[in-house]
Amino acid sequence: MIVAGIDVGSLTAKALIMKDGEIIDFDIITVRPTPVQSAGDVMEKALNKTGLKMDDLDYCVSTGYGREQISFSRKSISEISCHGMGAHWCRPSIRGVIDIGGQDCKAIIVDKDGNLDNFAMNDKCAAGTGRFLEIISKALGIDLAELGPLTFKSNNPLKIVRRCSVFAEYEVIFLLAEGKDVTDIGAGVNEAMAQRAFSLASSINLNNKLTGELTVTGGVAKNVGVIKNLEKLFDAEIVSLPLDPQIMGALGAALFARRYYEKEVRV
Repeated sequence: MIVAGIDVGSLTAKALIMKDGEIIDFDIITVRPTPVQSAGDVMEKALNKTGLKMDDLDYCVSTGYGREQISFSRKSISEISCHGMGAHWCRPSIRGVIDIGGQDCKAIIVDKDGNLDNFAMNDKCAAGTGRFLEIISKALGIDLAELGPLTFKSNNPLKIVRRCSVFAEYEVIFLLAEGKDVTDIGAGVNEAMAQRAFSLASSINLNNKLTGELTVTGGVAKNVGVIKNLEKLFDAEIVSLPLDPQIMGALGAALFARRYYEKEVRV
């Protein structure tokens, strides 16, 4: 049985292929002008790695913003359910997931089987998202990958009080004009980012109801400064996953594809 999951987000598109319950390969690309192009390109790249063709797939499930536009997908599933399922498959002890994507942030609680139990989502403002960190990194004149480590270099993280991403950018520019240290500003940005995610998680009582391990998915999971601040806020370890945290949505979609295929053919 060969199944695939495809996750078309706002900044990246991901595809993952599984055979008989094991991951064969996956790929991640920057999004193209349309979700259809993004899906086609990333699936082609993933298939090329495996030597497979589209006709070899028994089932494909799509997720993400562009999920309903993917013609070669048999079903579309919410990215909230897919991220929860994917993270749980990697570590069955996972019960809480914070997914910080390019344009939104989600707090997710899953049950012992990885199924969605509760969630909260912020997609109204770019603040608290990967896009926010990109904007601030540019304002600071550093690469995005350099932002996270500033948390460990700063002795005086500066408070970023603006909650709107536009005003937060202006605040950072103002702090730079005042001669404030880039390291302290960056550390403050990481702290503010973590606080926004924690506030979202608190809205579903994730900080108090967690009965297992907690992890972070999405590109922001690679920001060590945000992770460190989240651990302080939750007073708990944020466990790392054995796969790229950006691929969890596509992995979850592939797992749902396997479930639907088995149900339809009664394997």
